[in-house]
Amino acid sequence: MLIKLLRAHLGPYTKPIVLLVLLQLLQTCATLYLPSLNADIIDNGVVAGDTGYILEFGGLMIAVSVLQVLCNVGAVYYGARTAAALGRDVRAAVFDRVQSFSARELGRFGAPSLITRTTNDVQQVQMLVLLAFTLMVSAPIMCVGGIVMALGLDVQLSAVLLAVVPVLGVAVGLIVKRMRPLFRSMQERLDSVNRVLREQITGNRVIRAFVRDGYEEKRFRGANTELTDVSVATGRLMALMHPTVMTVVNLSSIAVVWFGAHRIDSGGMQIGALTAFLAYLMQIVMAVMMATFMFMMVPRAEVCAERIEEVLGTDSSVVPPVAPVTELRRHGHLEVRGAEFRYPGAEEPVLRAVDLVARPGETTAVIGSTGSGKSTLLGLVPRLFDVTDGEVLVDGEDVRTLDPVLLAKTVSLVPQKPYLFSGTVATNLRYGNPDATDEELWHALEVAQAKGFVEALEHGLDAPIAQGGTNVSGGQRQRLAIARTLVQRPEIYLFDDSFSALDYATDAALRAALGRETAGATVVIVAQRVSTIRDADRILVLDEGRLVGTGTHHELMDGNETYREIVLSQLTEAEAA
Repeated sequence: MLIKLLRAHLGPYTKPIVLLVLLQLLQTCATLYLPSLNADIIDNGVVAGDTGYILEFGGLMIAVSVLQVLCNVGAVYYGARTAAALGRDVRAAVFDRVQSFSARELGRFGAPSLITRTTNDVQQVQMLVLLAFTLMVSAPIMCVGGIVMALGLDVQLSAVLLAVVPVLGVAVGLIVKRMRPLFRSMQERLDSVNRVLREQITGNRVIRAFVRDGYEEKRFRGANTELTDVSVATGRLMALMHPTVMTVVNLSSIAVVWFGAHRIDSGGMQIGALTAFLAYLMQIVMAVMMATFMFMMVPRAEVCAERIEEVLGTDSSVVPPVAPVTELRRHGHLEVRGAEFRYPGAEEPVLRAVDLVARPGETTAVIGSTGSGKSTLLGLVPRLFDVTDGEVLVDGEDVRTLDPVLLAKTVSLVPQKPYLFSGTVATNLRYGNPDATDEELWHALEVAQAKGFVEALEHGLDAPIAQGGTNVSGGQRQRLAIARTLVQRPEIYLFDDSFSALDYATDAALRAALGRETAGATVVIVAQRVSTIRDADRILVLDEGRLVGTGTHHELMDGNETYREIVLSQLTEAEAA
């Protein structure tokens, strides 16, 4: 998965990568040449007492060192830019794919996991690529080059390398093999910590209200401890890597000095050559250590790449049309024919054979017990998810064939839990219509019964709104969400229990103002309160996903037992009449 991800996103950066590899090659060749120059200076300059030779080759060493530094700086520069660009592109790809997900896919992954995959997982892959460009490219060149140069100095002494390199490879391989499952567990437990922390921050008021601080601390401590345990186990293996490599290095250095001394004593080797051989040995070992450091990162990056590819490889159940309809003949006519919706693997559908007709200038209401599928029915219209059977038609066209932009302009949904974005009142109201004037914003606020409290804010339309609208009350949040929809001025309004947080007086005033504002539009209201929907032109009654009644309030009171039970649970017989 890691190779697949890198191949897909590093393609546009072929030229910088080629340049980077060339710079790394030059830098490594310069590094390998320096010990040989040093050996010549010792054998032919220092031992012979030739100062001119020392100065001449010393100047050459300085020039080679400058070349090495310049190439290294260039390689690091291009490596860092390319790795950062990769991280940017992968994050953008994950974000774009998540934006295309329906509620079904979002529920499958969960917000904490998607956040971790977009941030931490991408960062791990980006870090691996950075290290690969700055270390891994030069490591094999230095290792092979060091072996060749060492063989050129003394073939017999190079036999030490035949023992050192395989031992290092086996030791590193065994440690890396044990680290991979630990890294997968680490990322999963990081998801768990994010989930618990997100719940505790979001549900802080509930925790305080029920005095469950101790319980939540225990939950977080448990998740945190699980992550710590895996991190400690991984850290132990990582800590074992360095002493293992250094033990092999030190033993091999002793062996080289021991056998090299005998070779010098027998006249088969010069002192400078032994010095250079030790330098090449250290370069070979350093190359192995750099590769080792990389191998430590690879298992975690592989796990992260798998998690990223899982998101990128998930197709949304809401598929954009191949040849979208970009223009509608009629305006505001909504029809649902035999709609069924079933979650994957579910035994029973949430909705089954539901029919609905809503026309311009009419208000259609949907009522039913909790879990009867009211919100799901409304979610089918703007394609939060698609029907698994049946059709949803807007102006005679199946919503699955409409251009998404056209559908968004035609249909607007005020969700059951209204969400406001961080910014100001004005930026939230202009979310559906960026070109709306201040006058249009104030008019929408007036209709939504929100003008009074917005005027009371210190900066009015420019008053700050916290993420999720947490700095305003639930009723104010609902009214701002309704005003945001009014600013958009769609042809079909969908209100999903959008008046539940309002008091009865505000509810009545808002519905009266909405009636005037949306007189020529199609309005569909889902509500729990009978008082909110009793004056609707048509009321649909849902029960366990089935449509069990359609009619006006009085017709349903006379002929529908399910509706009558709902009404009499809230009103007296006289009030209902």
